[in-house]
Amino acid sequence: MRNILVANRGEIAWRIMRSARAQGYRTTAIYSSADAAAPHVAYADQAVCVGPAAVGASYLNIARILEAARAAGADAVHPGYGLLSENADFAQACHDAGLTFIGPRAETIRSMGNKRQARIAVQAHGVPCVPGYDAEDQSAEVLSREAARIGFPIMVKAAAGGGGRGMRRVSAPAELAEALNRARSEAEKAFGDGRLILERAIDGARHVEVQVFADAHGQVIYLGERDCSVQRRFQKVIEEAPSPAVDAELRRRMGELAVLVAKSANYLGAGTVELLLTPSGEFYFLEMNTRLQVEHPVTECVTELDLVAWQLLVAEGKPLPLAQAAVHMQGHAIEVRLYAEQPERDFTPATGRVQHLVLPSELRIDHTLVPGLVVSPYYDALLGKLIAHGADREQARKRLLTGLSALRVLGVPTNQAFLQRVLAHPSFVAGRATTDFLKHEPQLAQGQPTSSASWAAAAVLYCNRPALAAPYAAELAGFSNCPGLVATLVLESEGERRTLDVERHGGEFTLTHGEQRTMITLIGCSSTDCELSIDALRMRVDYAFDADRLHVHGPDGARSFVDLTYAPADRGLAAGSGKAVAPMDGSVVEVRVQPGDRVESGQTLVVVEAMKLELRVAADVNGKVAEVHISRGAQVKARQLLVEIEASA
Repeated sequence: MRNILVANRGEIAWRIMRSARAQGYRTTAIYSSADAAAPHVAYADQAVCVGPAAVGASYLNIARILEAARAAGADAVHPGYGLLSENADFAQACHDAGLTFIGPRAETIRSMGNKRQARIAVQAHGVPCVPGYDAEDQSAEVLSREAARIGFPIMVKAAAGGGGRGMRRVSAPAELAEALNRARSEAEKAFGDGRLILERAIDGARHVEVQVFADAHGQVIYLGERDCSVQRRFQKVIEEAPSPAVDAELRRRMGELAVLVAKSANYLGAGTVELLLTPSGEFYFLEMNTRLQVEHPVTECVTELDLVAWQLLVAEGKPLPLAQAAVHMQGHAIEVRLYAEQPERDFTPATGRVQHLVLPSELRIDHTLVPGLVVSPYYDALLGKLIAHGADREQARKRLLTGLSALRVLGVPTNQAFLQRVLAHPSFVAGRATTDFLKHEPQLAQGQPTSSASWAAAAVLYCNRPALAAPYAAELAGFSNCPGLVATLVLESEGERRTLDVERHGGEFTLTHGEQRTMITLIGCSSTDCELSIDALRMRVDYAFDADRLHVHGPDGARSFVDLTYAPADRGLAAGSGKAVAPMDGSVVEVRVQPGDRVESGQTLVVVEAMKLELRVAADVNGKVAEVHISRGAQVKARQLLVEIEASA
């Protein structure tokens, strides 16, 4: 191998290219028209456009990717993780084109990359699986009957799926039909395969996975386990190695089972055997991911190994560099996934442009974030991963919290504050978090009111904006040719609107909101941050203006403000208005109502697909549908009006 085409994007592509370069390989990136300016494209030795923004026409277009490999002179393909990484047809097409596919053989992916086929295959070798249904018949009648046999609650899962897509928990028979429809729809869009399996839902369990590696010489080993129990929407949020629930003996048993699974599949390369660990200590096979995992950095930290370098080594036909007895784990590592999303709005994905960025230097960060980066609705909401390694779990946790507190991403909503709350929760601190942890702690996802300090900082920045826009902003920070004047501002943040009176004397401000008075001193400002004293408490605030919108990172994290001082009063899109709007940029996949229909509050009106997820848009009043402004297949923008309802008592 000399030139490796990385058939992926974003931080995934960057991570693979970084190791490939270190091993002396040339790298070729692919990109869609939406990613032409993406960092992974600039990082590669060369890059080829494979199509328009839509993922199906670019990153999932096998023919275009093979054409790109030929045009670039690539002799190997690394699929990364996600996208085509578990697509057996892609692996076979690479082989047929004379390209080295850096991953398992196509027949292995075909058997193990499908949850249904994997369950059938491993049970033939005595591997225990969660009780469920994995037969061929996909009729609604059979699935309903099998669900009743298994017993509720059950899990509905896409047979070809991964990453939590096409997955639903069903607590009662009345919920089953809707769950089957939504899971099948998501699975068909994400994986091109709408087949489903059913499994018993086991409450209080842990999601533990074992990293395995196999070479072409018959050696298969395991590299410890990872605990991935903290999940939302069945997608992992926090991962750690080793698991706080696994001792040496359990680790050996899990590892040996994972090796058995890999050997039974004639495995080659890096893979992950995912297990469900019950409160009683039993464990069941869930699935095998026939690729590198998003969370592989925690294993790299505790083993001091480069797993991508190992993948390249195995693809070259060389033996694994270590035997099982030589594998040792040092310390503890924890990873958090930074998503562009809004936890307080049921983790709805978010889009936008990164206006300001500060990354903590004390952590490992796998990402491709840069100022100016546009987070589009076309791809996954994952922005990057932050990883801390320590001598023990508590040291790693504290280091990660400290690093997160130094992170600044302004312009795009993220789950940063949510991650900080989870890491500080007593159950996580004690190592007791299970797969239903977040379900039982909904307050962790709830947004907190914007603090008075952030309101004060925003008011000062708006008042001082003309000086900040000029050269020598710091020197002009306290300048005013009309001291003592009172300015009235109307600002809105997180759905709250405030009228603020600001009186200024040089660099001193008095902010009045109702009966509340706040004293502020502007100490100094640059184009990206300012230092303030608010009621005698000195603090630094990062900020970025985007037209009339101001993004601030203050003592309560990232906040966004809009100046409505001169805006006309408009409550047309307020809650309870009867006006249903798009939650974000995306495409309409289903319209369930038409003018004249009677609807109830909470009823689904429209389903919008964005960032590989289907998002429900529901009625916020009882009434009659007056207007439907969109149709199936339409592209919509965030806050675009979709349906209008005439409210009734």
